[in-house]
Amino acid sequence: MRSLGVVDEWPVEHVAVAVVGADGSVRGTHGPQDREFRLASVTKLLSAYAVLIAVEEGAVEWDQPAGPPGSTVRHLISHTSGLAFDSDTVQARPGTRRIYSNTGFSVLADTVTSSSGITFADYLTEAVFTPLGMTSSRLTGSAGAGGISTCGDLALFAAELQAPKLIAEQTLHEATGETAYPDLAGVLPGFGRQNPNDWGLGFELRHHKTPHWTGHTSSPEAFGHFGQSGTFLWVDPPAGLACVALTDRNFGEWAASAWPDFTDGVLAEAGFGASPAG
Repeated sequence: MRSLGVVDEWPVEHVAVAVVGADGSVRGTHGPQDREFRLASVTKLLSAYAVLIAVEEGAVEWDQPAGPPGSTVRHLISHTSGLAFDSDTVQARPGTRRIYSNTGFSVLADTVTSSSGITFADYLTEAVFTPLGMTSSRLTGSAGAGGISTCGDLALFAAELQAPKLIAEQTLHEATGETAYPDLAGVLPGFGRQNPNDWGLGFELRHHKTPHWTGHTSSPEAFGHFGQSGTFLWVDPPAGLACVALTDRNFGEWAASAWPDFTDGVLAEAGFGASPAG
């Protein structure tokens, strides 16, 4: 795909991108597919998927108490537990505000560990990485931001997100196609307050948010996550595409400017939407 070459103009030292079709085929790549990158919050997609599997296996339940009083596993995974971004401070009653929380994902991981009897890192490896063949992926820190992976590995995960083999299609739809606790406002890191700030079960939902890190022509049904380490993964179901981009420069104005136009170019080349120029 010619549109991928624009990443050579990004102000980064290393970058790898891949586009994956709904049938799991890799439509195009650019950059080193086997280079390891820090994922930062893209890790949350992988951790959330492990939680979906844990729920299907019966290791945890959505309404299981976890976190602050009144909070459940469902609250934690959808950033509505009331926990602050990066501390144990409780800033709201569960289910009343969308407060993006790394702490919430750490509590979520601890809950899975307690219920399953194995560390969350091992659970993630056994439930997600190994069956998908993601041999270069691992969790070296928190469940919210401590993942390491390659573009090649995440392309495998992007294929799973479009045609799940590890979970039921209905479970994936509940996580990526339905808003958990609708109509809640909140801050989308890097892009300011959004009202509503819709989220699924661990997956950020595009809907009609503006500004946003996906494309101007991305469909409202798109979902995914970006990371402060300069990474993102989105899936756009109507377009039948997913895209992974990994860099070694932290998110900033460069990314907020470059990423939407890049995505528009990918979608336009695939015949979906229109290019930024029309």
